Amino acid sequence: FGNNMAAAPNAPGAPISMKEAISLPALGINAAHISFTHVTMESEKFICVRETTGANNVVIVDMSNPSTPIRRQITADSALMNPVSKVIALKAMVAGTTQIFNLEMKAKMKSYQLPEQVVFWKWITSARLGLVTQTSVFHWDMEGASEPVKMFDRTEKLQGNQIINYRSDPSGKWLVLSGICPGAAERPNLVKGNLQLYSVDAKRSQALEAHAASFAKLTLPGASSPSTLIAFAMKTLTGGQLTSKLHVIEVGAQNGPQFSKKQADLFFPPGFEDDFPVSMQVSEKYGVIYVVTKMGLLFVYDLETASAIYRNRISPDPIFLTSDAPSCGGFYAINRRGQVLLCTLNDEALIPFISGQLKNLDLALALAQRANLPGADALVMPKFEDLFNQGKYKEAAELAAASPQGALRTPAVVQRFQSVPQVPGQTPPLLQYFGTLLTKGGLNAFESVELARMVLSQNKAQLLQNWFNEDKLECSEELGDMLRQVDPDMALKIFVKAKASPKVIEILAGKGEFDKLSKYSQQVGYTPDYSFLLQRILQTDPQGAVNLALQIVQQTPPPMDINTIADLFLQRNLIREATSFLLDVLKSNNPADAGLQTKVLEINLVTFPNVADAILANGMFTHYDRPRVAQLCEKAGLYMRALQHYTDLPDIKRVIVNTHAIEPQTLVDFFGTLSREWAIDCLRELLAGNIRQNLQLVVQIAKEFTEQLSAKAVISLLEEFKTYEGLFFYLGSFLATSEDPDVHALYIEAAAKTNQLKEVERVTRESNVYDPERVKIFLMEAKLTDARPLINVCDRFNFVPDLTQYLYTNNMLRYIEGYVQKVNPANTPLVVGSLLDLECQEDFIKNLILSVRSLLPVEPLVEQVEQRNRLKLLTGFLEHLVNEGSRDPHVHNAMGKIIIDSNNNPEHFLTTNPHYDSVVVGKYCEKRDPTLACVAYKRGQCDAELIDVTNRNSLFKVQARYVVERMDQDLWATVLQEDNPFRRQLIDQVVSTALPEYKNPEQVSVAVKAFMTAELPGELIELLEKIVLQSSAFSGNHNLQNLLILTAIKADKSRVMDYINRLDNFDGPAVGDIAVGSELYEEAFAIFKKFNQHVQAVRVLIENIASMERAVEYAEKVGENDVWSTLARAQLGAGDVSSAIGSFLKASDISAHEEVIAAAKGADCFGELVKFLMMVRKKVKDPKVDTELVYALAKTSALGELEEFISGTNCANLTTAGERCFDEGLYEAAKVLFTSISAWGRLASTLVKLHQFQSAVEAARKANSTRTWKEVCFACVEEKEFRLAQLCGLNIIVQADELEEISIFYQEHGYFEELLALMEAGLGLERAHMGIFTELGMLYAKYKPEKLMEHLKLFSKRINIPKLIKVCDQQQHWNELTYLYIQYDEYDNAATVMMTHSPIAWEHMLFKDVAIKVANVEIYYKAVQFYLDESPQLLNDLLNVLAPRVDHSRVVDIMRKAGHLPLVRPYLNNVQNTNLQAVNEAVNELCVEEEDYDALKTSIDTYDNFDQIALAQRCEKNELLEFRRIASYIYKTNKRWRQSMELSKQDELFKDAMETCAQSGERPLAEELLAFFVEKKNKECFAASLYTCYDLLHPDVVMEQAWLNGMTDCAMPYMIQVMREYSRKVDTLMAEKKDREKEAVNNEESMKQAEQQQNMYAQLLPPALPAAPYNPQMDHQAQQYMHQGMMPPGAYMHQQHY
Repeated sequence: FGNNMAAAPNAPGAPISMKEAISLPALGINAAHISFTHVTMESEKFICVRETTGANNVVIVDMSNPSTPIRRQITADSALMNPVSKVIALKAMVAGTTQIFNLEMKAKMKSYQLPEQVVFWKWITSARLGLVTQTSVFHWDMEGASEPVKMFDRTEKLQGNQIINYRSDPSGKWLVLSGICPGAAERPNLVKGNLQLYSVDAKRSQALEAHAASFAKLTLPGASSPSTLIAFAMKTLTGGQLTSKLHVIEVGAQNGPQFSKKQADLFFPPGFEDDFPVSMQVSEKYGVIYVVTKMGLLFVYDLETASAIYRNRISPDPIFLTSDAPSCGGFYAINRRGQVLLCTLNDEALIPFISGQLKNLDLALALAQRANLPGADALVMPKFEDLFNQGKYKEAAELAAASPQGALRTPAVVQRFQSVPQVPGQTPPLLQYFGTLLTKGGLNAFESVELARMVLSQNKAQLLQNWFNEDKLECSEELGDMLRQVDPDMALKIFVKAKASPKVIEILAGKGEFDKLSKYSQQVGYTPDYSFLLQRILQTDPQGAVNLALQIVQQTPPPMDINTIADLFLQRNLIREATSFLLDVLKSNNPADAGLQTKVLEINLVTFPNVADAILANGMFTHYDRPRVAQLCEKAGLYMRALQHYTDLPDIKRVIVNTHAIEPQTLVDFFGTLSREWAIDCLRELLAGNIRQNLQLVVQIAKEFTEQLSAKAVISLLEEFKTYEGLFFYLGSFLATSEDPDVHALYIEAAAKTNQLKEVERVTRESNVYDPERVKIFLMEAKLTDARPLINVCDRFNFVPDLTQYLYTNNMLRYIEGYVQKVNPANTPLVVGSLLDLECQEDFIKNLILSVRSLLPVEPLVEQVEQRNRLKLLTGFLEHLVNEGSRDPHVHNAMGKIIIDSNNNPEHFLTTNPHYDSVVVGKYCEKRDPTLACVAYKRGQCDAELIDVTNRNSLFKVQARYVVERMDQDLWATVLQEDNPFRRQLIDQVVSTALPEYKNPEQVSVAVKAFMTAELPGELIELLEKIVLQSSAFSGNHNLQNLLILTAIKADKSRVMDYINRLDNFDGPAVGDIAVGSELYEEAFAIFKKFNQHVQAVRVLIENIASMERAVEYAEKVGENDVWSTLARAQLGAGDVSSAIGSFLKASDISAHEEVIAAAKGADCFGELVKFLMMVRKKVKDPKVDTELVYALAKTSALGELEEFISGTNCANLTTAGERCFDEGLYEAAKVLFTSISAWGRLASTLVKLHQFQSAVEAARKANSTRTWKEVCFACVEEKEFRLAQLCGLNIIVQADELEEISIFYQEHGYFEELLALMEAGLGLERAHMGIFTELGMLYAKYKPEKLMEHLKLFSKRINIPKLIKVCDQQQHWNELTYLYIQYDEYDNAATVMMTHSPIAWEHMLFKDVAIKVANVEIYYKAVQFYLDESPQLLNDLLNVLAPRVDHSRVVDIMRKAGHLPLVRPYLNNVQNTNLQAVNEAVNELCVEEEDYDALKTSIDTYDNFDQIALAQRCEKNELLEFRRIASYIYKTNKRWRQSMELSKQDELFKDAMETCAQSGERPLAEELLAFFVEKKNKECFAASLYTCYDLLHPDVVMEQAWLNGMTDCAMPYMIQVMREYSRKVDTLMAEKKDREKEAVNNEESMKQAEQQQNMYAQLLPPALPAAPYNPQMDHQAQQYMHQGMMPPGAYMHQQHY
């Protein structure tokens, strides 16, 4: 393409297509992060961006979904996304640290740290990273646990280079490293490039001076494997001469053809002298090389020939990164603006461009064949014709096979090969053609049919099978039809692949593969005529029809109604098949299928009842017509099924009596489905019908459903029919679980009436539920021969008297003896009592008693006899028991009562008999002799009874002695109760008589305790004085003395002091504590003093008596340290801190030093505290003590002593002490302390408080703390010490976080000049940061705007532009704001500001530069309106700049609405090449208005995208002839022939009219025009129209018009020409007849050659196929094929399978 720039990308006819895939700023990515160091793109799948401003993030843009980027908070020096998967590699700031993470699994895969920094890295494959350090190159595999492997060392030429790329060839055997470095001194702006090519196998490197390189694979003609090529682009300066070259060479020699080295020039246009290649991509799809330069130039070269194809600038902004896009054969490029551009070849325009503009036909054809591109028809057809005419049929076939887009794969070409006569002994050309196509690939539909026709004519169908398996044939319906009769299976495959659904359905139905038929129909969406298929199959294969029907109904929605299908089966009486089908279809049991369910049951109940019964038994249907089915079941004898379906009680009762035909258990289960009322009615029906036959069944049913029917209802039913047998069996079934008394009683009655006496005896004995009274009465009335049931009832339920009376009255004495002897001897007393009441003979009773003897309970017997005053009756029986050695108390009680009544020495019995019960006998004696009762009670220690009898009989002395002897506290509590009216009499007897009689101390102790417990202090004192103070055995008793004093304390405090003085043997400390608790403080003091308890004594004086003076006197008198300590604590608690400290000093007590310190601080007694702490620190080494001592010295202003103490050994916390002094304003002391510990920060604060600012600055410098600097600075500012404040401020503003605070402080105090001076001074600091420059800019904007622009221009790179933008906007500094927006690449805002504040901010050249960089296209149109309003003379200049970016239609619309369309005529002419309708119509409109018909004609011819009819109608009405002629021209162009011709006729433009007519091809129009000329008598035009419209006119019409109007001479030339054509046609027909005759002769010869052709097909097979495996069953024909060198049918298929 020479030195000219090619057509712009996306322009009409341009071979390059380019679009903006995404915009990184539009995704929220800061423009500052769009650079080579922040952006990576390893493949067309992902873009990875590192954000380092603010939070460190990594943004991952998925190119398949770019609108939702993934933002992860990751801090890394570099990030690379894997080319194919969501795996990210991260390189940390730490030297050599690399990590690999799987983002989907959220897991770290690998990590490694190289010993040196990685300066560049790249994914060279999807599983391998290339790592480049300053000295070496490593490979690191992603899989496994391997470590990086060193591949090679960098060459010397690459030392100091910036590495920009690293690549590997697909085999991994060749590697190339790319770097750049500054250019030579004579051309420093031309960057120098260096490559290092490395061979892995040879382990050798070669240095190349080039900028970009890439590997590629290319298969050369005749080669068995592809060659490895490397392409590299270079731009060097040699001897002052620039050389720009592209080289393509082969690396690694191989066997076979060698690739010859290619090179081509890289032409850089003017203005791009210092531009250089930065990237190279090779498209595998097209076989082309893309070279991209830094300034956005794109070079495209052919890989094989290095021929130049295209060059243009694709980006106005520098490109720093590219990535291959193999999916489209292009590449992605990212420029500094953040545009991600996708550039690829334009398939439609590439070949016409190369062949038309570049005139390189060979390259065009090669590219078209390589990439199968359109547009090469005109290139391959001449070449094919040339080869074919030369008889080079094989070469012509190869050309046709490789023709792009199948340009030569047409029926016409096949016919050409068919038409070639066959030469004997040679392969027919058509066969050569098909063989070449099969070798190169597959056949199209037409070729497949033609080849099949030839093969089938020779019975070689197996060859077609082989080719079909190899996917060499294109399937079609015609091909399937040809094979259907020969190989149905193969035909089916072809029909399926050809999507010939009707044919597929037909074959599958014929084979009975209905499941495949259904699946196929659903897959392809085809609906066959199932009704026809089903009827046809029913005739031959009923079961197959069932399968088909099931497949039909399984489709959604079913193509046939189920009823229709069922009717088809039933019409042919196929009951079983219909049932099978319906059962399968209706298994889902849907309500909508109720009719079908009824139908299937009806047909089977009528024909096959057993089938219907099985269906009903399965329970698969629930929605059928149940009444109808019930009737049919009853008729069919299926009574149980009828019962299950009937819903009316009469029907059920009618059917249920057929118990002979119903299985009993089934009938029982059926009753479980009935309601209670219906079930009872049905049971009644069964009993009424045949009670003997059905009773057992009724009882079974009643047993099964007792809960449902209720036992009461069943019992009533059985009683209704008076069947006690039924009652007996029914009630017996649940008697064990029933708790109904009536049930048990009824069961007993039924058993008795059915003579089941054993069962009656068992139930009466075991049951606890029946009503005993009812049963007793029934049994007595029944008078059973066996009395055992009655005995059971009466014995269990205490009816013994009734039983005795019944048996005695009925003379059943034997059962009485048996009852008391065997059944229940314990009830003998009741029997004896009843017999005595019945006046039975005493001998029978005595004998009865003796018969029982020891088994007889004595107590109830005695009670029964005693009640009847017949106790002597038992004398013999009791004596007999005593003689036998009985110890039963009841026996002895009875004997005692008899002795007492007989007065036979009762005292002796009461005191000597150990077996009687004292309570019983005592009670018996109370009314007879109370003294005997007391004897009995005392013997048995019956306290309550004895107290009661003595009280009632005034026996208090007996009672007192008994109570003292008993020594029982509970007894004492009872008799000493306050509510005891006899208490005083008892106490008097105890004090006066009982206690003096006893010497046992325990008895005295128990009595005293009892008095204490009863709270009788007066009586107790009285008792104790008598015992203790009077001479007695207990006078010196320690416990009694304690008790006496304590009792006095409680009851009579006036006696306490006397007792203390008189008694000596009591517990002094304990009694003293009790006295204190009773508020007897003087008595307590006396006790403690008497027993030398000095601490307790002084505590009583302090705490209880509250006499501090007596306490001090007592302490001085005693002189003990403990006493002084106690006094000191009391004084401390009372707030007398000074006295307390003195007491602590006398006691040498330091235990409470913390309390003393706290109290001294509160009372401000620091002088005394110093003395105390001096004593304390002699005994303990406590930092807190020393610290408090320091503080106390500071509080007493003893600075000299303080300094002396600090200089000595101490463990004080001087920091804490200093802080306390500072907080309390003791600044001098704090200064001393902070100085001693070098706390410079706090010292500075202290000096500030002392207004010693110079010293404070020195201290702050030593502290070097931001907080300290701030404090001193702010203090100096407040005191207007600005020089010192600036010294401090310079140390603050270098901290970015503190800058804003100090600025605000200065501004709030109004010191603007001083603040500006501080910031200006900060600019020169070594640690000056962006915040200082930004803050100074903000201050300039607020207070010195005249210096703002200069500051921005000097330091624009060191300013936080967004922050300053906000301030400039607020302060309305529009020029500065525009400048900042431009520097920040915010071109949209810059343009908006310039337009909004145009008087100040707008400047045309600057606005143009900004406008072309804005991202929001709406600004373009605002700019157009702005220029239209303010600078219309510059509008065309702006539009020409914006032309590649604006929507021209919208611009036209804006100008049209504004009424200034002529103003932009130059712009419209410039952009009309875009061929937009709005632009074309605007230009045409202006041409019409300006009457510039030449320009209008040019516009119409060049650009056809406009409303042509509207323009023609407008021009048709124009006054100027040329415009009307243009209108006619437009009509003609749009095939409106008549309108065009009429317009030309009106303007007498006859030539135009004749040309229009000729182009129209319409005979009526031509005849009409001829008639017009005849009418006008215009002979010249008549003759001219015959010539012009020759093909449209019939000779007869012309002759008629000429003869009628005298224009025969004018028509004669036309007639001569017509005769000539007719003669030629006759000659042609004669020649064709001869050709047909000749063809018939040739056909006869071709028949003779048919046999020679049959073996020619072997040439179509691959030449190196192995022989078929041996098959002993191979027929003779197959062996013959093998003998002839051909493969038998099927052999190739077997080989392929193997």
